[in-house]
Amino acid sequence: MRFSWRSALLAPLPLPVICCALLAVLTLQSNHAIFLFLFTLVPACIISYGTMFVFFLPCLYLLSRRRPPTGLKVCLLGLALGAAVWVPLTWMDWKSSGADSGPPTEPFLTFLLRWSADPFAALFPLVGLLTAAIYWWMATLPHGRPVALAE
Repeated sequence: MRFSWRSALLAPLPLPVICCALLAVLTLQSNHAIFLFLFTLVPACIISYGTMFVFFLPCLYLLSRRRPPTGLKVCLLGLALGAAVWVPLTWMDWKSSGADSGPPTEPFLTFLLRWSADPFAALFPLVGLLTAAIYWWMATLPHGRPVALAE
């Protein structure tokens, strides 16, 4: 598998768009759905693209130096990095979890274990897995123009 700029630029985009569109549609304030979509899409893309370029691609490079990457290895890497990205985001929530967004009232490990039971926490590894699968699929597509069949 070779590095593909097209895959690196397009793979992180579909899942934040889908998640933000679902959030905008499923909220009760439908008169501000477009604003909500755009407002949530910006941080979602920052997290998605940041993870892709800061964590996923360097880890994929290191993985490819040891062994040839396969679809399964790339997807497992995406799953692990999706779970790893959830921890600092939870830490940011913990830091502002006190009264009036003040200092936290409980230890971080207790907060982390309580928040790990939230179904939203499972979304990060799933999105990491799917983004890695999209990257793998796009990077392994044959390049060049399709050949027209002679009639």
